[in-house]
Amino acid sequence: MYGENLRPIDQEPPDLPAPGTLMVDTSRADRVGEFRGVAGPYWSLRPVGGGAEWEVEPRHVRPALLIEQLRARTARLNARSRGEVL
Repeated sequence: MYGENLRPIDQEPPDLPAPGTLMVDTSRADRVGEFRGVAGPYWSLRPVGGGAEWEVEPRHVRPALLIEQLRARTARLNARSRGEVL
């Protein structure tokens, strides 16, 4: 089931996701971020719950699996409970 979100490297980039969609940047150790928009040839992502955006080539982005979405949101809530973020 994990392989269902993988695509060959030579395949065209996926359709543009809706803003706020959780995506995985496979070029940065599977870092999860919210899709923010397009910046030239790159897609802009930002950490779940805020922080500095980063740019990534669309070919290195895939939709986050449900477990990855849950982990990212749980990490955000834990950081909030510790007072690290608002």
